[in-house]
Amino acid sequence: MQQDIIFAFFIIFSGALVLSTFALYTRQPVLIAYIALGALAGPFGLGWIQNPQAVSSLADIGILFLLFLLGLDMQPSALFAVMRKATPVALISSLIFFAAGAAVALLFGSSQTDAIIIGLAMMFSSTIIGLKLLPTTVLHHKHMGELMIGLLLLQDMLAILVLILLGVMAGNEAMPVWQPFVALPLLAAGCYLLVKGLLLKLIARFDRFQEYLFILAIGWCLAVAEGAKLVGLTHEIGAFIAGVTLATSPIAQFMAISLKPLRDFFLVMFFFAVGAQINLGLLSDVIAAAGVMAALMLMIKPVVFRFLLSGQSERRELAWDVGFRLGQISEFSLLIAFVATQSSLLSESGSLLIQATAILTFVVSSYIVVFNYPNPIAVSDKLRRD
Repeated sequence: MQQDIIFAFFIIFSGALVLSTFALYTRQPVLIAYIALGALAGPFGLGWIQNPQAVSSLADIGILFLLFLLGLDMQPSALFAVMRKATPVALISSLIFFAAGAAVALLFGSSQTDAIIIGLAMMFSSTIIGLKLLPTTVLHHKHMGELMIGLLLLQDMLAILVLILLGVMAGNEAMPVWQPFVALPLLAAGCYLLVKGLLLKLIARFDRFQEYLFILAIGWCLAVAEGAKLVGLTHEIGAFIAGVTLATSPIAQFMAISLKPLRDFFLVMFFFAVGAQINLGLLSDVIAAAGVMAALMLMIKPVVFRFLLSGQSERRELAWDVGFRLGQISEFSLLIAFVATQSSLLSESGSLLIQATAILTFVVSSYIVVFNYPNPIAVSDKLRRD
């Protein structure tokens, strides 16, 4: 029987209210409450939500809005400057994380193919965790926010290449490797021309109608996201391009403020979906390997980012800050596990190892940031920054 969407929303948001209240009283990060709720109410827990994939599909929209809002606050000139600095850091760090992840997988008896895919999944950091826990003022107006966005966008491009590689390994028809790199500047240029030639004129003519501007912002974000997917990029990259090209609008800040509650609505669903995918019954089979893998990633990622960023003349304090904020693996890692499993390239135990490592690094990384660095959901008044 089809799951009642109202019942699903009731479980997600009423349950989030209860557990987040408990989390705040006990001085825990609310993100952990959302993940715990997913594990409790999902198909491997009490079974109240039998189809977390449907929730996860909706939750992905929250990531699009998050990146769209980031783009609205970043001028193209600032983006180009930070990308030049972030490129060598992203490439070198990805190679190190790949080698470390593959080595641990081989150590615990994974096949060579499994080890390669597991290593690839370890290369990326979570856009959601990294940016959700960054104060809005830092994210939108300071160098560290620009640097993190640059690193995460480059990792998105690498993730696209990994997905193309998986298609080649599976013998499926795949796009040429060069296509995303050609599509990206063409999409950005096309969006810029559309904004200058059409959208800014519509905004100037109808800026008194707030509901129209709200719809325009959502429509533009989703249209460019879908266009990016069609040309071989990702929805997330498209949403960010949509924001950057609209950043010159005089009402960009109004759009950002009006979309923030909608973004938060979908992000609650994202973390719930992450928790709902935890197969508690099979977790014991990979818990040792996942524990070692997660501990290694949580330790080496901050160190690697700290030294690479210091080599780019960044301050030591900023380099450590960025390193710990990007110290987890990514929601892209879960996508890689899914695609590889569907293509029969990755065993079920390998997929579960990636999922368990992702959950562990999400949780521990969130704790590290919430209790040690400024963030919007800190339990300490000293660290809380909106």
